[in-house]
Amino acid sequence: MEAVAPDVDFRAEVVTRLDAGPNSRPERVVHDLDGTRSVVPPADLTNAGRSLWKRLLHEVPAVTDVDAILGLDAGGIVPALALSLASGLPYKLAWKVRVPLPGAVHFVEGHANRPNVFAYGIAPEHSYVLIDDEVTTGVTLVNLAQALRRHGANPVAAVCLAEDTRYQARSVIEEFGLPLVSLARIGSVQ
Repeated sequence: MEAVAPDVDFRAEVVTRLDAGPNSRPERVVHDLDGTRSVVPPADLTNAGRSLWKRLLHEVPAVTDVDAILGLDAGGIVPALALSLASGLPYKLAWKVRVPLPGAVHFVEGHANRPNVFAYGIAPEHSYVLIDDEVTTGVTLVNLAQALRRHGANPVAAVCLAEDTRYQARSVIEEFGLPLVSLARIGSVQ
C-alpha cells in the first residue's frame, strides 16, 4: 500500500516487519526521507520541509506563534529538522533515554519495544508542534500531548510525513483537540 504526496516528490508505503517483537506492530511505514530504499538528497529534505510548513500554515495559521517543534525519537528527528529549517522555528527532540535534566515530560509509545520516551527542557506555558515521521493509530502523539498539558505546556498541532489512514489516527488526534497535518496519506485519496 503506497501513497504519493500531490505537491512534492514524496512517497511512503507500508511494509511487513520481519523482526517484529511481541509488543511491536507487524508493519512499518517506510518513506523517502528515512534512507531505507536509497540515499536522501538534501533537496528532498528541504522540499518536504517546505511542503509540510506550507500545509501547516494553511491548516493551522496560529502555528507561527509556537515556541518550538518537538520531534519524537527516532523517526521524528528528520522531519523535525526539515520543518525547523523550512519554518525558522527552533526544535527539540524527545528521546528514549531517562536522564536527570529539568523540565522532563514522560510519555509512552505503547507499540514500541522500548516504550518510555522523555522530552526535556519543556517549559510550562510554551507551545509546541508535535512531529513524527509516521502516524498510524495516533496514540503516541495523544500520549505526548496529554503529558505536555499535565506539565502546563500547550501542544498546538500534530504533523507527520506519512499518515496510515487504516487505523483512524486523524480522528483520535483531532478528538483530543489537535489538528493533524500530513504530507502523504496511505490508504486514501489525497
